Amino acid sequence: MKLWLVTVGHKMPDWITTGFNEYAKRMPREARIELVEIKPEPRTTGKNVAQIMEAEAQRILATLPQDALRIALDERGTHLTTRQMSQQMQDWLRGGRDVAFIIGGADGLHESVKSSAQQLLALSAMTLPHGLVRILLAEQLYRAHSLLHNHPYHRE
Repeated sequence: MKLWLVTVGHKMPDWITTGFNEYAKRMPREARIELVEIKPEPRTTGKNVAQIMEAEAQRILATLPQDALRIALDERGTHLTTRQMSQQMQDWLRGGRDVAFIIGGADGLHESVKSSAQQLLALSAMTLPHGLVRILLAEQLYRAHSLLHNHPYHRE
């Protein structure tokens, strides 16, 4: 199984890249994290927000792995505890199917991307910067996997 992070945004600050890479490198072979960056739509083209989101949605949908389970990150999605995320990861591992987490850009995700997802997941009720979401999600995936293997990283 591969965990895909398909995210709008590129050329992130070094601290974001470093933070993400730290957790991604900790993941074991059976649950590798693969980052796919989607170039954001330029804000200087005269397009309105809806048109920008539609253009980004087309890029996202064209990039998603074919048979992967799609999970869109959205502050109105389901809130999971770390233990619940770990249980979901166990199900994903058993299913053997890749999982694609979709992170929107500055304006969020277009409705077509959300409706194509099998699940909406919230990391917080707050709106978070999409670069920071990469780090938070990678850390929670690592923590969930650690829980499955009784690794002392997670403490309750």
